[in-house]
This record gives sequence, structure tokens and C-alpha cells, in this order.
Amino acid sequence: MLQPLAGYVLIEPAPKETKTASGIVLPESADEKPQEGKVLACGDDLVEEGKTVKCPVKVGDKVVYKKWGGNEIKVGGKEFLLTKFEDLMAVVSK
Repeated sequence: MLQPLAGYVLIEPAPKETKTASGIVLPESADEKPQEGKVLACGDDLVEEGKTVKCPVKVGDKVVYKKWGGNEIKVGGKEFLLTKFEDLMAVVSK
């Protein structure tokens, strides 16, 4: 497994929706990546200009992240997102 460096979070993106809530099948052309996923690992707290920025989430949290934030990476054929703390927007309540 990957261990993010300070200031980063490793996320497993939620699977893409192929149907709407009402059962309409979405075509491939309407395929938009989700902006939600599960936190798999957190890097150490980030120290910038003498200030410590603590990781705002914990492993297992379901989060919403910026649409264009982070870097997609593939490991063993599986897709992950490596993003900065600042690209996280919300924690989804359980």
C-alpha cells in the first residue's frame, strides 16, 4: 500500500454511477468521475512557515474533494487519488 507524505491523503474514489436514482442508464459519454471517496491513508501533519497543519480527516472517512484536485495513480490495476489536505472539501456523515 502507498503511504502519503506530509500534507497528503490517499483516497479510493467511489465507483462511477451507471444509473440514475430513477433507473435511467447513463451513456459512456455522460461519464463523469465522482468527487467522493474513502480515505485509505493520511500523511503526517504538514509544517509550513513554522505553522502545523493537522490532517483534517482520518482513515475510513468518506470525503468530498475538489473536482480538479489531486493526482490519479494506478497501483496493481486499481485507481487511487493522492490529494493535498487543502483539496478536501467535506467529510460525509455516516
